[in-house]
Amino acid sequence: MLFVCYPKCTTCQKAKRFLDENGIKYDERNIKEQNPTIEELKDWHKASGLPLKKFFNTSGMLYRSMELAKKLPSMSEDEQFALLASDGMLVKRPILVADNTVLVGFKESEWEKLR
Repeated sequence: MLFVCYPKCTTCQKAKRFLDENGIKYDERNIKEQNPTIEELKDWHKASGLPLKKFFNTSGMLYRSMELAKKLPSMSEDEQFALLASDGMLVKRPILVADNTVLVGFKESEWEKLR
């Protein structure tokens, strides 16, 4: 499994603690140091079954400063993927990439299914 996170994020810290306490093995990747690529984002989006807008960190400072809430509705999917791949801080986290599942954000009830 791949655990994509931002170590200073409290939600990511909770998710990591959950994985550790449940003995779930994973490879950790700092999203700020190693941005997801457009290809990864497209694969994760498809596997997650979520709308693309769920991949945006809507509570982040960068999202707000860029006024993306106003801009996203008029952007194509390709433009949105390129924007997400341009800066890891725009991407909602944590992201857990398992065999056929991708979880975005940390909801313990969803992550419980991995055990």
